[in-house]
Amino acid sequence: MTETTRFNDLKDKVIWITGAAKGMGLSMAQAFAAQGAKLALLDVDLAGLEAAKAQIGLDDSRCQLIEASVAESAAMDEAADSILATFGRLDVAIHNAGISMNKATLDVTSEEWLRAVSINLNGVFFGAQAAARIMTAQRSGVMVCMGSIYGVTTAPNRAAYCATKAAVVALAKSLAAEWAPYGVRVNALCPGYVETPFLAQLVQQGTLDRDGLAARIPLGQLATPEQIAEVALYMASDASRYMTGHAMVVDGGWTADSFKALNTNVSLAN
Repeated sequence: MTETTRFNDLKDKVIWITGAAKGMGLSMAQAFAAQGAKLALLDVDLAGLEAAKAQIGLDDSRCQLIEASVAESAAMDEAADSILATFGRLDVAIHNAGISMNKATLDVTSEEWLRAVSINLNGVFFGAQAAARIMTAQRSGVMVCMGSIYGVTTAPNRAAYCATKAAVVALAKSLAAEWAPYGVRVNALCPGYVETPFLAQLVQQGTLDRDGLAARIPLGQLATPEQIAEVALYMASDASRYMTGHAMVVDGGWTADSFKALNTNVSLAN
């Protein structure tokens, strides 16, 4: 995050972030806190949330911690009610919680498929529904639904992930059209490969080749969580006040390059 990037309208706004204990969720929490926002951070990992809060450096009056699963609709309703009771309003909801699924489709169990749907898709829907009950009543608000490049394109061995992220993109567009008359904007943020603990675990397991990925990205590197957080700031701020129903891809050029540098020695001349 650059020191000069400021979104002054975010000061004192109430921001709800799911999956906030680490990775992109934590980076977004830090970015919004730096703008002077108030935070409601939700995760299943309470210890991780407490560590995140200590790292961010906000007190209880400006940072609320909520231990809950996005896959439970009642828990999301209770979380939204708690945020409203604590801060009196909800300005931005970032539906960030999600899991990966990089596995040969014939080996994916029914439990793994249902878990991906439950967290990646149902979790976004339940969170959006709970947030919208507040936002439509106050006739203002912004939602950022975390999609992925694999919500706008596909790859093998990722059927559950691609399906759920594509559904998130469609969901965001549908909600944007439905809630626009209430002053509520909804967009999807679709990152490419990001340097997160999530990705580091996949690399350690041998599921992903980090250097190989970087070589296939036109900009030559993976994104940092801070770079994705900065885009989230823009999407949440008045700077994007005419943007709704949009899937914003932030991938270093990955989806723009079908060639993907599979062989850098191949001549591109006709």
